[in-house]
Amino acid sequence: MKLAVRILGVSLIAMLVFVFAGVIATWAPDRSVAQLSARWARAPSQFVSVAGMQVHLRDEGPRNDPNPIVLLHGTAASLHTWDGWAQNLTATRRVIRFDLPAFGLTGPHPQNDYSMAAYVQFVQQVLDSLGLQHVVLGGNSLGGQIAWEFALAQPLRVTQLILVDAGGYPMQSQSVPLGFRLARAPVLGSLMEYTLPRGVIQSSVRNVYGDPAKVTAELVDRYYELTLRAGNRAALVQRFGQMRWDHVEQIKTLKLPTLILWGAQDRLIPLDNGRHFAADIAGAHLVVFEQLGHVPQEEDAQSTVHAVKEFLKIT
Repeated sequence: MKLAVRILGVSLIAMLVFVFAGVIATWAPDRSVAQLSARWARAPSQFVSVAGMQVHLRDEGPRNDPNPIVLLHGTAASLHTWDGWAQNLTATRRVIRFDLPAFGLTGPHPQNDYSMAAYVQFVQQVLDSLGLQHVVLGGNSLGGQIAWEFALAQPLRVTQLILVDAGGYPMQSQSVPLGFRLARAPVLGSLMEYTLPRGVIQSSVRNVYGDPAKVTAELVDRYYELTLRAGNRAALVQRFGQMRWDHVEQIKTLKLPTLILWGAQDRLIPLDNGRHFAADIAGAHLVVFEQLGHVPQEEDAQSTVHAVKEFLKIT
C-alpha cells in the first residue's frame, strides 16, 4: 500500500513538473502598443481617438473620392489583412481600414462589449470621426457580418457591400483553428492569457488558408505578435462568449449592390453560407475562388481584388 501511494505521489510530482515546464516554455507576456508599433504601425498608420480607444487606422488614396472603400477584418486578424487590396486600389480610390476592438493594435473595448450592436456602433463612430457620409463597405468573416449588419442599421450610408467569407448564418464548420478552440475552452482560454505557443498561431493561420504552404514566417509573426497586444487574449475569449446570430432573417431585406467573394476551401465558414447570402440578397453576385480558403483577400490579393475592381468599375 505504501509503495502504491509513493508511486502515485511521484507520478503527480512528475506531472506537475511537466506542466510547469510547459508553462515556462510557452510563457508569453502581454506586449504594449509602443513595443509593437515600430513593426506593425509604420506609415501610413495613425491612431485616432474613438469612444475611449486609440484606434489603429490607415487612410490612403485620393481625399476627393466621394465614396471611400472601408474594409473590416475578421476575428484575430488586423487591418494588415487588406494590404494587397489597398496596394491595388489606392491609386484611384480612397481606402480606409482599421483594427476592430479586441484585435490588432486597437485592443480591448473599454466596456468589454463585443456584441454586434457594439461593433456596428463602433464603425459608425469611426466613420463619423472621419466625416464620411457614404461608403463602400467590405468585410471578411466577423468583419463581413459587421458590414452587412451596419448596412441594415445605416442603409443610407452604404452604397455598395462586399462580403468576403462573411459571418452571419450559423456555421457548420468542417474545421476550426486551434487557437479558436482553445479560446472557447474555459480553463485553456484563461491559460492562454499568459502562455501562447507560437505553434498554435501557425497551426491556426495554416488552417484558414487553402494552401498552407503560402503561410510565411513573417505572416505568423504578425498574427502572433498582435495577439500578444495587451488585453487582446482576454478580449478574444469574451468575444466568443458574446457571439450571436440574431438578425439572419433580416439579410433578405438588404437592398443594395452586393459582391460576395468566397474561398471554396473555407472549412470554417463553408461555401454553402456564401450561397445563402447570394440567395437571400436580391441581385447579389457570388464569385468563388476554387483554391482559396477563409481569408482569400490575404491568400491571393491579386485575384480577389480583380473581382472587386470589376464590381466597382475601377479601370
